[in-house]
Amino acid sequence: MSSGTATDRSRESKRSGPLVTLTRRVENLSDTQYAYLLLVPVFVILGAVAFYPLLRTFELSLYETTIDQASQTFVGFDNYIELFTGEKNRWLPGTTTFLPSEFSIPGMISSALVVTVLFAGVTVTFETVIGMGQALILDQDFFGRRWVRAAIIIPWAVPVVIQGIMFYLMFHPNVGFAVGPLADLGILSATNTLNDPQSALFIVIVADIWKTSAFMALLILAGLQSIDRSLYDVAKVAGASKWQQFRMITLPLILPTVGVAVLFRMVGALKVYGLIDSVAGCEVVPSLSCMVVSTFLTRQGTSATIAFVTAAIIGIAVTVIIYQQYKEGI
Repeated sequence: MSSGTATDRSRESKRSGPLVTLTRRVENLSDTQYAYLLLVPVFVILGAVAFYPLLRTFELSLYETTIDQASQTFVGFDNYIELFTGEKNRWLPGTTTFLPSEFSIPGMISSALVVTVLFAGVTVTFETVIGMGQALILDQDFFGRRWVRAAIIIPWAVPVVIQGIMFYLMFHPNVGFAVGPLADLGILSATNTLNDPQSALFIVIVADIWKTSAFMALLILAGLQSIDRSLYDVAKVAGASKWQQFRMITLPLILPTVGVAVLFRMVGALKVYGLIDSVAGCEVVPSLSCMVVSTFLTRQGTSATIAFVTAAIIGIAVTVIIYQQYKEGI
């Protein structure tokens, strides 16, 4: 009898322990609270792999590190002031050659910021339009479609360094075949093409459009393949033209896919480095990522400052795109 009572008390004790209390609290959570609880591991992992490096970068941006990395001096926001105004009278390489003097903006970051935003805006716009055109063609039923689909992936599969060498040779004034015709049209500089900032930026933009339009085409093609074909049959019976079918059926249904593709490409374009470095060099076409690399060995604090500013710009761009998609119900 006494043994059975002790067993019951032991079970009761276990039932009222911390684990049982925690289990009961979890069981009493609402569905929304329970969903957030399940997301906690994801937030922890994201914090470890994404937000901690970002916070560490911001911390490093508040210091000035000596070239031999023997010491760090806390300088507060001096690196940011220097970056945007140039008032700290310290030197950053490769940022004073791009903008014409009449458009010159004080601060070392001005040229790199203009180059990065211009490159991202132009390339993503053209890649979206060209990619959509390619996807619409590949969505049609014609002989050899599978071979064409395979061929269109080739530019995207070429490594960035090889692509950069290809375009370097194509546009080299001594050996390239593309300089003469474009120079006659006034698009490129006839001599010193790869060392002219505007000409070099044009070449880098063309190279990126050539490579990444295929990526956009594949994503948009996936969206096109998901459209119910019976909608087009109904539209044909109703007498809708091809343009009306595209405007009323195709475009609204692929907009979510296009939005995701633009988001991915915008993030990639704002981080461009390898293509610029292999085609023309970062000193000729300075982007934000180029500045991070070129200053890393000598000025780690400045490098961290530029990296943090780049991350902030990417974060703002992503937020704007996602908000715009949410606002339009995409």
